[in-house]
Amino acid sequence: MTAPRHFLDLDRFDRNTLRSILDTAVEFKREGDHGQSRKLLDGRTLAMIFEKPSTRTRVSFEVAMWQLGGHAIILSDSDSQLIRGESMADTGRVLSRYVDAIMIRTTHASKLAELADYSTIPVINGLTDESHPCQLMADIMTYEEVRGSIVDRKVAWCGDSNNVSRSWVHAAVRFGFRLRLASPEALRTSEDHDRQWIAAENGDVVYTEDPEEAVADADLVVTDTWVSMGDDPGESRHNILAPYRVTKALMAKAKGDAVFMHCLPAHRGQEVTADVIDGPQSIVWDEAENRLHAQKGILAWCLR
Repeated sequence: MTAPRHFLDLDRFDRNTLRSILDTAVEFKREGDHGQSRKLLDGRTLAMIFEKPSTRTRVSFEVAMWQLGGHAIILSDSDSQLIRGESMADTGRVLSRYVDAIMIRTTHASKLAELADYSTIPVINGLTDESHPCQLMADIMTYEEVRGSIVDRKVAWCGDSNNVSRSWVHAAVRFGFRLRLASPEALRTSEDHDRQWIAAENGDVVYTEDPEEAVADADLVVTDTWVSMGDDPGESRHNILAPYRVTKALMAKAKGDAVFMHCLPAHRGQEVTADVIDGPQSIVWDEAENRLHAQKGILAWCLR
């Protein structure tokens, strides 16, 4: 039996495969929701498991399946036997008999791995505490829509070191751009492991505690919420992260035509000021829309 095409993390793919998925996503967006792809996944079903709540992931995947001719089944935390202790292995075995693919948004990466190991159908990483690869596919697509190839460009991350920033590390190496990560050393999680992988892959990724150093001459500035789901939202965390807030003054350190991204949800006045996220350099809403098109590219690759 042919092994299923899982979409788990960007570091598991080569650049050509990721480029192929993005090319498909761009073509889907170009043709709209009435093109030839309308029947591509006719009769296919995607099961979506949500152990963490979602707006963009849920809506984009559900609409993506509908626009490709398939449909989606949503399983919230209270809708499955996972809440009563059924294993991911058994869940994967059973769902593999009913549906054509599984998208999961969960906590520990070990749960994603277990589900993939025991499923005979594609499993897609909709988010874990360690990574968010679907978001990065939409982010790369969005940057290249407005500024052309991201190869050799400089991207600056300012703020919390989290699952999204880790996927930015994977993307920098795979897509060939320079990444500067500014975050408090006290909040860095997987830096040592990632440094070893970056060196082995000849990536151009630099960690710093200085946001101005990271943003200097950047083509793209990125941030995310300071309090991810499951984090302690205590005052000390906000105090530590306050110097990493993306303001107009910080954006002025970047190139004159630099753009700003945020994967959302955003908290204006915390990780970013309103005049940046709602200002002319922001491409946040295009970024959010492109979750739909990137998801379609991923689904087509997994299920073709």
